[in-house]
Amino acid sequence: MWESESDSAARHEYGDGILTSSKHGVPTEGFIQRGHSWYVATDIPSDIQVQIGEANFHLHKYPLISRSGKLSRIIYESREPNLNKIVMDDIPGGFEGFELAAKFCYGIAVDLTAGNISGLRCAAEYLEMTEDLEEGNLIFKTEAFLSYVVLSSWRDSIVVLKSCEKLSPWSENLQIVRRCSESIAWKACANPKGIRWSYTGRTENISSPRWNNNNNDIIIKDTSPNRIRHQLVVPPDWWFEDVSILRIDHFVRVITAIKVKGMRFELIGAAIMHYATKWLQGLVTDTSILCDEKTSNCSISNSNNNNSTTSSSGNSWNENGLHMILVGTRDENSNLQAKEQRMIIESLISIIPPQKDSVSCSFLLRLLRMAIVSKVAHALVTELEKRVGMQFEQATLSDLLIPCYNKGETLTMYDVDLVLRLLEHFLVQEQTESSSPKRMSFSEKHMACNLNAKARVARLVDSYLTEVSRDRNLSLTKFQVLAEALPESARTCDDGLYRAIDSYLKAHPTLSEHERKRLCRVMDCQKLSIDACMHAAQNERLPLRVVVQVLFAEQVKISNALSNTSLKDVNESFTQPMVITNRKTLLEGTPQSFQEGWTAAKKDVNTLKFELESVKAKYLELQNDMENLQKQFDKMLKQKQSSAWSSGWKKLSKLTKMTTVQNHDDVLPHNVEASAEQNRKTTRRWRNSIS
Repeated sequence: MWESESDSAARHEYGDGILTSSKHGVPTEGFIQRGHSWYVATDIPSDIQVQIGEANFHLHKYPLISRSGKLSRIIYESREPNLNKIVMDDIPGGFEGFELAAKFCYGIAVDLTAGNISGLRCAAEYLEMTEDLEEGNLIFKTEAFLSYVVLSSWRDSIVVLKSCEKLSPWSENLQIVRRCSESIAWKACANPKGIRWSYTGRTENISSPRWNNNNNDIIIKDTSPNRIRHQLVVPPDWWFEDVSILRIDHFVRVITAIKVKGMRFELIGAAIMHYATKWLQGLVTDTSILCDEKTSNCSISNSNNNNSTTSSSGNSWNENGLHMILVGTRDENSNLQAKEQRMIIESLISIIPPQKDSVSCSFLLRLLRMAIVSKVAHALVTELEKRVGMQFEQATLSDLLIPCYNKGETLTMYDVDLVLRLLEHFLVQEQTESSSPKRMSFSEKHMACNLNAKARVARLVDSYLTEVSRDRNLSLTKFQVLAEALPESARTCDDGLYRAIDSYLKAHPTLSEHERKRLCRVMDCQKLSIDACMHAAQNERLPLRVVVQVLFAEQVKISNALSNTSLKDVNESFTQPMVITNRKTLLEGTPQSFQEGWTAAKKDVNTLKFELESVKAKYLELQNDMENLQKQFDKMLKQKQSSAWSSGWKKLSKLTKMTTVQNHDDVLPHNVEASAEQNRKTTRRWRNSIS
């Protein structure tokens, strides 16, 4: 461990951390431990026993009462005249701290270190070892060691603050936590000229960092045996790893002190992200969130778990504090770990710097997902949502795909309502910045930035709609509200929105004609590119009215393009080079957002063309079959009509014959004689002619 000059002087003055008492009434050579019992190595028998948990100390009254006000008061105010046992289970520092305090009372040399000083200081305060009983008592000497040795050392301040985790509230009341936090903050922020210290992660055989006065960067010098000196720039995040071993409440104290010192908010945000990545394993990419459907308890598992941090000098700092690896059990241990995780998330949200780009939007969204899973306070979740809205244009699609954990309503795959709230916060923030007086002087530049941000958000929302539209439980109303949340000026091209609508129609084939028309109203056909218009014109899932609008918009664009081309050069308006130039111009006018996502859509276009040709062929076959059937039907109909007329004429002829026969029967008696006479005349004539 590297030390400053004042650090070395303090160690020289205080005997390098060795405490002794000049007065002691019982000569002894030290303590002897037998199992859980400690005995004083002396010929004088002990007359008092101090019990701390399972540990028993067999001591003498006089050395204790001469330096401890609490033990003196207990012994003299006791109603038992021969008190020989005292139970002190509530002493801070446990039996380790009491052992060191008892050794000091007997005049045995005590080695003060950064690991035991906080426990010994709290134990001395508990035992009331003040200057009123003896000059140079334990409280005075431990305070001096803390002030002049520990607080002047970077690593010792970290170790002492880490050891204070088991000493609450004594370490808080004695200002040990506050002083260590301020010492760490001062060393992390200030420019300590001439002071050197070690830190975790430094290169071996290289000394502690020193500040470069020219550019305020830390530099280090090589002290390897070859003595080749070369300067290496220490990264600005050199203190992240050391501070990240602290418990969350102490980490918050350090970050708060660093904010007061004036460190850049980007470094503070980076330190918070480093701490969250280390303690919240759910933020790491190789973790998985598992939810128990019966208990609705979510757990986080990670295969790469490391519970200790090793410094560059080979010393291992055991992290006995929080272990944020949650398992899917329902015992008390898992519930305690879930509470600790929720406390970490809430604390980190509260200390994030208010500046816009202090932390990344991806980190905020991952933290928001864990906050929802851990059921963090609603006010903090709302605050985190507002922070995401401030830099929503930096988000990515993978970060927005947050599962829906609200099982009260219709369960959708992703939390669409959350994304809608984030979008609303973004629009409110944009409106606030636009109307801010400070921005009026930079109105043109600010308007351009706002348009670019809105355009990026529009592309992001369209991609999100395309992804969530595959969910069959997503209602048409939610899709429409999210698509119409952005103003019309945010989208210069509606190709992404068209892809989302087409994907929704694929996943919801049972939509009625009215619902399909309602869905397509969110899209402006005039903002579609030529390729999108070609795809939409052959899309059978779209309503017929929308297809007509798309075709009309396409014709208008082609007419405008041709008219503009003819105005430029009338003589070459119909030549091949001009057609190529016109096509190139149209392609350049297509937005980049559509060109990036249209590669996959072209495959769908080719598939739809093939399907359309197949449908056309089938339609022609069916049309021919329909014509043949119609001809057969007409032929059969004519046959039926002709048969009806013939049957009618047959009936009419029968009726005529019957009438003729009846009339013949009626006139037969009158005509018999006439016919006979006629026959006779004919015969006579024939006969006459023969003759």
